[in-house]
Amino acid sequence: MWKGRFAKATADLVQQYGESISYDWRLYRHDVAGSIAHARAQVKAGLLTEEEFSSIEKGLREVEEEIASGHFNFSIELEDIHMNIESALTEKIGAAGAKLHTARSRNDQVATDTRLYCREEIDALTVLISGLQSALITQAEQHAASVIPGYTHLQRGQPVTVGHHLLAYVEMLGRDKSRLTDCRKRVNISPLGSGALAGSTINLDRQQIADELGFDAVTTNSMDAISDRDYIAEFLFTMALIGTHLSRLSEDLILWCSSEFGFATLSDAHTTGSSLMPQKKNPDVCELTRGKTGRLYGNLIALLTSAKGLPLTYNRDLQEDKEPLFDSIDTLKIALAVNTEMIAEMAINVEACEAAASDPLLLATDLADYLVKNGVPFRQAHELVGQAVAASVSSDTPLDKLDLSTISEHYGADAQTVFNLQTALKARTNPGAPSIENVLAEVKRWKDSV
Repeated sequence: MWKGRFAKATADLVQQYGESISYDWRLYRHDVAGSIAHARAQVKAGLLTEEEFSSIEKGLREVEEEIASGHFNFSIELEDIHMNIESALTEKIGAAGAKLHTARSRNDQVATDTRLYCREEIDALTVLISGLQSALITQAEQHAASVIPGYTHLQRGQPVTVGHHLLAYVEMLGRDKSRLTDCRKRVNISPLGSGALAGSTINLDRQQIADELGFDAVTTNSMDAISDRDYIAEFLFTMALIGTHLSRLSEDLILWCSSEFGFATLSDAHTTGSSLMPQKKNPDVCELTRGKTGRLYGNLIALLTSAKGLPLTYNRDLQEDKEPLFDSIDTLKIALAVNTEMIAEMAINVEACEAAASDPLLLATDLADYLVKNGVPFRQAHELVGQAVAASVSSDTPLDKLDLSTISEHYGADAQTVFNLQTALKARTNPGAPSIENVLAEVKRWKDSV
């Protein structure tokens, strides 16, 4: 493609080092779509006849089908998906194929292809996230009233329900979908027509091309359009943060499935055993998800590091944007799919949850609230409850069985009424609090919006 300037062929090692066809082949559909839109604009500009355009479109569709069916022979000598397709097209239809690259560079071509690819994958990930949300919502509805301890520092804190706990992850995933939607807006801008860096003296109708490809607008600075990989970095960040949320969910489930907690049981289909210990049932899906999140982080850092010192405009370093992008998408898509299956088949051990929630210390804060409602300043109430807890621990007497009047005269005869889980949950009616009514209302709201 540059033989006019060079007298010596590219070294084999350089070809191996610089090729991208081994991974950017997956952009073939987007490359064909961009080429057809570009060719149609060439017709409008008088650069192609209708007959030539028809030949180009037909040839490109044939190449697309050959690649899709696995019958296309990719050439490493042609480096990338763009030249592989163009070469095959020209071989099929002759001179008309050689006209296709007029007023276009591989620089704006690859930027267009990756934007189309990112847009498609954002839409696919959004659907997968909705599926995981639905699985969590179904479990949350079934266990809206199943009480468990809520934790801080992995120490029992206050009572919540399984439903409230799982809906926290639905919230996180909701923000993730919002970020993907927002990212899509910046992805969906057409750079085609920016050329190598300064456009072209042959002016095609960029808006026509953008409209055909479903872009919302065209880029307004050719140098930025060619060198911009912000949209990929933003997409990688969003995927990394989704990984964070999946990893946190995984850690909760790993704890819940342990003998020490026993709150949940994962299906045999989503766990593995041990090659040595026959009794083991390991939450491998959760552990793999937790581990693969590190890959999502690494892919983000790889791109940011590649881009951080680049002068305008295109530099070959930018070829390093694709493998991290492809890997993150592949990793996250299967993670979302398998976690959705696993959550849907997960069983909650209600009895174990209730046993853990029966700890009267979970209502220590409610006891402080009781004192506050009886006129005791909160800091004093906090201290008085702390004294009661200390007395409970030292005497090995459950807090709800302790004679609280020996601690302070502020404890009335009705203080023991605090130690009722259902009453405690029912009182938590503020927006965002875990009353059963609130949980069910949130379930309904999410069902209507996912």
